[in-house]
Amino acid sequence: MSRRMRRRYLALKVESEQPVNERDVIDAVWKAVLKLFGEYGASQANLSLMEYNPQRNFAIVRCSHTALERVRASIASITEINGKPAVVHATGVSGTLRTLRKKALM
Repeated sequence: MSRRMRRRYLALKVESEQPVNERDVIDAVWKAVLKLFGEYGASQANLSLMEYNPQRNFAIVRCSHTALERVRASIASITEINGKPAVVHATGVSGTLRTLRKKALM
C-alpha cells in the first residue's frame, strides 16, 4: 500500500537588482540544494516551482515535507541568481497552497 507524498509549500521573496525570471529562480534553488546536500539530498527534496510573480518578485516552491528544513537552509545560502547578487527569503510555509496564499497575502 503506497502512502501519499506529503508536501510543503514555501513562499519566497526574491531580492535582486536585475529582474529575474522563473527559470532563474528555480535554477538558483536547485543549485543551492545540490551544493549543500548533494545529488541524493536534492533528489529527496522533490522540488518544483509552483508559481512566480515577476512584478512582486514572489515565488511559491513545493518540496517534500521531510526535506523542508534542508530546502530552507539551501534557500538561505543563495547569494546570487544568474551570476548577479541576489537574496531569497522564505517568508512562509504551509501544507496547502490555499493557506500559504492567505498567509503571504498574494
